[in-house]
Amino acid sequence: MPNMKLTYFAHEEWEHDYISRKLPGIELDFRVGAFQVSAGGDAEIISIFVDSHFDAQAFDAFPNLKLLATRSTGFDHIDLEEAKKRNVKVVNVPTYGANTVAEYTFALLLALSRKVCEAQAQAREHNSFSQDGFVGFDLQGKTIGVVGCGSIGKHVIQIAHGFGMDVLVYDTLCETSLSSTLNFTHVTLEELLAQSDIITLHVPLTEKTQHLINSKNISLIKKGAYILNTARGGIIETDALVQALKDGTVAGAGLDVLEEEGEMKDELLLLSSPHPKEEELRTVLENHYLMDHPRVIVTPHIAFDTREAIQRILDTTIENIIAFQKGEIQNQVT
Repeated sequence: MPNMKLTYFAHEEWEHDYISRKLPGIELDFRVGAFQVSAGGDAEIISIFVDSHFDAQAFDAFPNLKLLATRSTGFDHIDLEEAKKRNVKVVNVPTYGANTVAEYTFALLLALSRKVCEAQAQAREHNSFSQDGFVGFDLQGKTIGVVGCGSIGKHVIQIAHGFGMDVLVYDTLCETSLSSTLNFTHVTLEELLAQSDIITLHVPLTEKTQHLINSKNISLIKKGAYILNTARGGIIETDALVQALKDGTVAGAGLDVLEEEGEMKDELLLLSSPHPKEEELRTVLENHYLMDHPRVIVTPHIAFDTREAIQRILDTTIENIIAFQKGEIQNQVT
């Protein structure tokens, strides 16, 4: 299918030259930033990132759309039912950042365990090199509970063993043989919460995993445990986490994602809306509590963000588009 048109919603300007060079036979409509409904067009192919919410209105804006290529593993930002209705194929990048996100998970954990952020703030802001208040804890001998043993979870398990940690895993789809291959104990979610010193989340956001950690089960967490989330914000019920931090059930958290993080970006718009949703407003306010909490590290969804991972994302997306031009579909979500 020659001369197909691709509308590409870019994360950064430099992607233009890379995409143009790798897809010379395609008409490229390059736009920097997240998708906006007002940016409609006649493209048969669209490529978006996780910050672009693609719903019925978005599909309406591109009536000729045949392929939606998301440059991410997760696809909760896309209305898949709407895509099916319109016979639009959705493809993703399934394995770009297994080691990348796993490494960042431990960056968050080490920063928490050794109070790195507080120590740096004291040295930088107060020119003080006092060691008072910076006693941390070793990872060796601790139990880490890994929720999800897909490609990222497997890397987390391997890294954890390098630190001398004991590993528990909860994953209903996990192959039984993996527990002996990777040396972990397969447990229920309730057992993982009760026995883990550190809990780390590596599952996609679906109807089944929405608020997987919630007000009903968060009290099961071993008192003083830490939670890490580099997956999707909606996997943790924000209100439950706030309460658990307040009552000491959870000692701290490393969060690269927040529930309603899209609303955080458009906070002024949300607050000025004539009919703001009470639940969204509450979550935004609770997110501010998390960002201000001394034992919580919040980062802006950057666990994926390394040079190597971004190149893998772009290369796989380009391969997905080339395959589609040839009449084939690879890495299909729906």
